[in-house]
Amino acid sequence: MIAEPRLINKPSVQNENEIVDINSPGSVNRASGGGRNENRQKTVSGKRKAREGVENAKRKHPRTSNGGLGRAENGCPKKRDTESVTLFEVVTMGRAAIQAVVDDWIEAYVMDRDTALLDLISFFIQCSGCKGLVTAEMFQSKDIDVMSKMVEDLDEGSGLQYKRFMAFPWILTVTWPMDVDSGEYPLIITTQYWKRFRSQFCEFVSVLMARCQNCILFDGYLMSTLISLLTELSDSRLRAFRHTCTLAAVNLLSALVSLSVNVDNSQKLLEVERRKYPGRHASPRLERIQRKVLELQERKLELENMMDAIFKGVFLKRYRDVVAEIRAICMEELTVWMRLYSTVFLNDSYLKYVGWMLHDKQPDVRLKCVVGLQGLYLEENLSLKMDLFTIRFKERMLSMVLDKDHEVAVQAMKLLMSVSKYCDEVFSQDDFKHMFQFVYSSNRPLAAAAGEILYTRLLGEPDVACRKGATEAERHRDLMRARVRALMHFSEESELHEHVVYLVDSLWECGGALLRDWASLTSVLLQPSATSSSSSSPSAQEQVVNTAELRFVLEILLASVRQAAEGPPQAGRATGKKVVGSKDKRTQQDVCVGFTSHLLVVLPQLLCKYSEDVELMTSLLKIPQYFQMDTCSEEHAEALLALLAQMEAAVNGHTDQALLEAAARSYLALGSDESAWHGQVTPAMDQLIQQWTSHLGILLEEVLKEGTFTEDEEKAEEILSTLKKLTAFHNGQDMSKWGLYDQVSKLLIAETTHGGLSAEVVVEALRCVCLSILWRLHSFGEVAASREAVICQRTQLRAYCEKCHRCLTHMEQQVREQAFVSLCDVLVAHNYQLQVWEPSAGTPLLLYAPDPKLLKALVTFILDHVFTGAETDGHSTRVSGLDAECGGTRLEDLHRRRNLLAAYCKLIVTSVLEMGMAAEIFKQYMKYYYDFGDIIKETLNRTRQMDKIESARTLVLCLQQLYLRLKQEQEGRGGGRRSDVQTYSSIKELARRFSLTFGWDQIKSRESLAMIHRDGIDFVFQGFVQQAEKHAPPNITYLTILSEFSSKLLKPDKKTVYSYLQKYAGEHTVNNREECWKPLIYYRASLQATAEGDDVVSYISSDSNRPSLSSHSRCPSVRQPGSEGELKTSTPLPCIETKGSRLIPRPLSSPIERKEAEQRPVISEEPVDSFSQASEEPTVSRYNNEEVDVDIG
Repeated sequence: MIAEPRLINKPSVQNENEIVDINSPGSVNRASGGGRNENRQKTVSGKRKAREGVENAKRKHPRTSNGGLGRAENGCPKKRDTESVTLFEVVTMGRAAIQAVVDDWIEAYVMDRDTALLDLISFFIQCSGCKGLVTAEMFQSKDIDVMSKMVEDLDEGSGLQYKRFMAFPWILTVTWPMDVDSGEYPLIITTQYWKRFRSQFCEFVSVLMARCQNCILFDGYLMSTLISLLTELSDSRLRAFRHTCTLAAVNLLSALVSLSVNVDNSQKLLEVERRKYPGRHASPRLERIQRKVLELQERKLELENMMDAIFKGVFLKRYRDVVAEIRAICMEELTVWMRLYSTVFLNDSYLKYVGWMLHDKQPDVRLKCVVGLQGLYLEENLSLKMDLFTIRFKERMLSMVLDKDHEVAVQAMKLLMSVSKYCDEVFSQDDFKHMFQFVYSSNRPLAAAAGEILYTRLLGEPDVACRKGATEAERHRDLMRARVRALMHFSEESELHEHVVYLVDSLWECGGALLRDWASLTSVLLQPSATSSSSSSPSAQEQVVNTAELRFVLEILLASVRQAAEGPPQAGRATGKKVVGSKDKRTQQDVCVGFTSHLLVVLPQLLCKYSEDVELMTSLLKIPQYFQMDTCSEEHAEALLALLAQMEAAVNGHTDQALLEAAARSYLALGSDESAWHGQVTPAMDQLIQQWTSHLGILLEEVLKEGTFTEDEEKAEEILSTLKKLTAFHNGQDMSKWGLYDQVSKLLIAETTHGGLSAEVVVEALRCVCLSILWRLHSFGEVAASREAVICQRTQLRAYCEKCHRCLTHMEQQVREQAFVSLCDVLVAHNYQLQVWEPSAGTPLLLYAPDPKLLKALVTFILDHVFTGAETDGHSTRVSGLDAECGGTRLEDLHRRRNLLAAYCKLIVTSVLEMGMAAEIFKQYMKYYYDFGDIIKETLNRTRQMDKIESARTLVLCLQQLYLRLKQEQEGRGGGRRSDVQTYSSIKELARRFSLTFGWDQIKSRESLAMIHRDGIDFVFQGFVQQAEKHAPPNITYLTILSEFSSKLLKPDKKTVYSYLQKYAGEHTVNNREECWKPLIYYRASLQATAEGDDVVSYISSDSNRPSLSSHSRCPSVRQPGSEGELKTSTPLPCIETKGSRLIPRPLSSPIERKEAEQRPVISEEPVDSFSQASEEPTVSRYNNEEVDVDIG
């Protein structure tokens, strides 16, 4: 297998072999700063001596194992002789030593090319991570059967792998230990030392070709051997050889391409020189250029032959390699060749490979293709040669913006932008519309790329009518209006015009000139509107802005201000965490100062102009929230006073809730403690609140006489408007000092006592009093309070809860819902104060225990207002929700009900309500899965984190209550089944869903599952006494439901549960085969199915002394997968009416290996609630039933 090692000094000797250890340190000298000034002849001589010494040592020790991969494992190469290192070690040192070492290697090649070539061959073997030997023997021209010896195999006797191939004029044999094929080699090692190896390796190949081009590159020996070596190794079965040598080959081809490009450049240089001196004799410089060009042209054909050999021998085989990284290397370099040497490679014969690999399954390969094509399309002279490719693969490029890999999708969008730059006729209007829609994508880089296309195509050069005599400012304003109208037209066509903030976010990088032009945007808003210019001249009519355009411009302005002030993208738009540098922060601050200075002056004018339009006023009042308020000059002070005056007029003249909330937020932002305008804004806001409070007190004195509300529509409207204003401002700040609780509580007392108030007034009163109590609870404990103050606050809390309790039965639905939400908020806030209360603070405990009647009323409210309507099992609900007529109403109603359910669930997870009160919620998990399934499941997970045992008891309570309700319904069945009673199969499916929530970690759930089985067994056999007649317990069919939790038990726990079951059901009872005892048999079998592949049916069959029941039985047959995937009939389940349905087996759960742990009983004679560690997880088949009716009587 391996030739005998003999040193060869002359290549003409035919029958002698040379063996080279790839770990030999005597290849080259280490390159240093002064190494290149030494005598090179002496260096080469020293290298030869070192090599001979190492080879003599190898004859004594032919096998060595300390190779390149060994160095990779140790982190760095071992330093032996500072004057003699291998080429591989030099490359790992860094780029500084590469050029000097290449020069030394070229000199060594000139003196002894065989020895130097063997060093180079060993270098590529070492770079592949192989620690073995390379044996070289000269090719025998008389050996006709030489190709049959080119093999790659394993010698089992010696434990060595070897590859034998021809690198003319040698036959090389690479031998390495069998255990080396571990997948680790320098190109894929990610440690700190090796992460730059790839770039250094490619640099070495490029430098080698560049330094050899004028001396030994065309000697007919070096390149022939090198190309043969890389071609053979790149075709190896080992990934390390294929990967490394493919990378080397394509970089070698890239270097040859650069040389060919230099030939063409020299020809162009010659033509330039000739044009400089026409009609004169050739100058010495021109003659030198001519000689060089002639020499290069003679070699160009040879270069093209080399490139063709590498392309056919390496690329055509490896571009379809099974390793995605190798395919990516081929595609990346192919696009480089096309860009550098377009005259040869930029044609359809080569472009087809890139087009094909656009369909590759791996995103890295697709990414390399897309990025490479971008470079081609960005150059106009290259893009013109790709017309056929563009037409052929246009659809694929358009579809790649939907790629599941985000980076590929982003680069595909940039590719489409590059294609559209010079190939306008390729894409139709529908294609561009397809691209434009991605400005609303949740992937922000993709949206930004789509925004750039949108801005270039629609907003770059819009159609603007030129007016004679127009000034520069007027032309700029016309251009701005044209862009806004084009953007508005796109927004309306896309039918997503409500998402203007996302549109602005997508255009922020490319359209900054439009979006940050505050003066132009506000000038459009200040222009005359269509209603005020109806009688103007035609020239003036052109400048009129319609209402839709005004609203859109204002939305653009508001979104741009928010984007400039806050920076982060919108919610739901994925983006990586970006650290904002100090320069970016200064730029953002300058932008904020700019729009603050401008809008602070213009905003009062806009508020005055659009004072009657509630929607426009709401948007305008949101702008001050983003002002930069760190300076306060005289100019700012005057503008601020004007702004405050307009804001005061706005809140006094309107009662819209959105407008009032926007104004309140702006007041709070302008008057914050960090603001320089705090001293001016806060007194103005306090004055407003005091004015409203005083006015409300006067109104209440007039309408409330002896606790009775006197009907007065005008005053009732004033009370409602004042309450809305106070509630909006109370939501953001504590207004207890104005005594709102005492004043507004009078309205609630009058309503709960005598009635007569409108629903809107009651709702606002409930909200206002709730906010007052929440602020008091928030500030409770911050300052030491007396016992009397605590008692007073507790009294107020109890009184408000009683009022809300009475309002839960109000005639108006909105009052009932507001009372419920306010009650939940207050109870949650009070519970939080109990948790954070510190006895050392000196404040007495504010303890309030809700009335049990109140808690029961909360449960009743949820059942009456949330879980209403017909039973829905999924898809029908979703279809009806999208109905064209009632879709919007139903979605609003669903959103309202989800808020109510979430408020109730917060009471459970914060321990305001007992965990058992969640049973009524859990009952609805399957019935309303598509509407409230996520809320109920999250509540279940939270309760399990609080107390596993109590949470499991709640599940048991839920199932048992559903079971008993169904049983009572069947026992007293006179007519049809009530809508609130679930079927047996639905209860069983609910139990299955509950069991799935325990997850795969059965160790954590041992105690909970044991409690579920123990309580279930107790529930079934409660009060049961074994008699001679052997009557079954009345609740025995509950065992079939309980069996859904058996698969979650560990093997020792199943045995313990089975022992606990035997205490109630003796052996003579279990052996009974009557129909009424089948649930017990089924449950017993689920506990005994412990081996992998066993299921309930096998144990039922083994326990039965008779064959399966006939097909006319009331029970559906339980099916078991056969050998070919068919379902085989076995013993049926008891007491189930099929109604034509069948049971579908669910897949087996995979076993989980666990450590052996101490075994102790989980359920003994005395029930316990603790678990020991388990040894393994059993495997049990389980079944998914369609909904059927069951007679459980």
